[in-house]
Amino acid sequence: MADNEAFTYNGGKVEPGETQDIRYGISETYLGDPVRIPVTIINGERPGPTVFLSAAAHGDELNGIEVVREVAYEWDLSDLAGTLVCMPVMNVPAFLAQQRYLPIYDRDLNRSFPGSETSTGAKRMAHRIYQNFIAPCDLGIDFHTSTRGRTNMLHVRADMSDPPVARLANAFGSHVIIDSSGSSGMLRTESSASGTPAITVEMGEAHRFQRELIDEALAGVESVFAEYGLRETSTVNWPGWRTVISDENEKTWLRADAGGIVDMHHDRGALVHEGDRICTITNPFKDDNVTVVAPFTGLLVGVLENPVVYPGNPLCHLVELKDKVRRVVEREQSGTPEPTL
Repeated sequence: MADNEAFTYNGGKVEPGETQDIRYGISETYLGDPVRIPVTIINGERPGPTVFLSAAAHGDELNGIEVVREVAYEWDLSDLAGTLVCMPVMNVPAFLAQQRYLPIYDRDLNRSFPGSETSTGAKRMAHRIYQNFIAPCDLGIDFHTSTRGRTNMLHVRADMSDPPVARLANAFGSHVIIDSSGSSGMLRTESSASGTPAITVEMGEAHRFQRELIDEALAGVESVFAEYGLRETSTVNWPGWRTVISDENEKTWLRADAGGIVDMHHDRGALVHEGDRICTITNPFKDDNVTVVAPFTGLLVGVLENPVVYPGNPLCHLVELKDKVRRVVEREQSGTPEPTL
């Protein structure tokens, strides 16, 4: 935004130096009552970029909620240069039901952006969120977790062929960036396409707060703020090593070829070598074991948490590492220090 400019939305504005907590109406219930999302807008006294932080586009993905709330309410933002638009719970109906999708027809809010005034309920909600709180921004971070029954190490998903998006992704400072343009209707995809660079941050699992991952994400937000000059006290974070996964051959979902009970032998973020046993699938009598091994040396970005599978169910998300990065990760996970890359 320009110097000393108010942040405006349909129904109000926030002047420089002001903070507003609002409950913004995006739809109505069967009873005609308003469906409102919580939004905190912090407009700094000094000019700078306008940034959105959003979470819970899927109602059961909770880690990002705490990230956004802590930035808005626990950080000292008295020196803020620019404006923050904080949306800790975008999908209020799904959040109240503690499920991933909107309860009405199981619509995916994160496949409904930028929305439409005259389309489905999900697209009408998305339209009001997008026009008021996404489109006016200069960049944004959308927080997610894995779906129910699986967990992810913290990583960024971004279209690295788009230079402004790549700048934002690198500034967040995660070890892993998965390079993808994203699906139509995704918040980050549609926002970036309309000129507001945005990334997705994936972290942990649904239905819980995971403090270690929340803290890691907060460090990423602080690094972004430093990159774009929102806070003078912040510094850009270099994670020590980084891998950008661009080639489809560098990543794979390993899926179960048999149904049964899964004994996972590694946690998210673990390095496994080609031929290593990742998990074992057994029947109730433990007399018919199926061993799943790593097809290449790589990092387990995501793993199964719910230990039961049908054939075809995903077991883990494995990404390949370049030799230099692999050596650093090997030494790091063995406890042996090595110069960073």
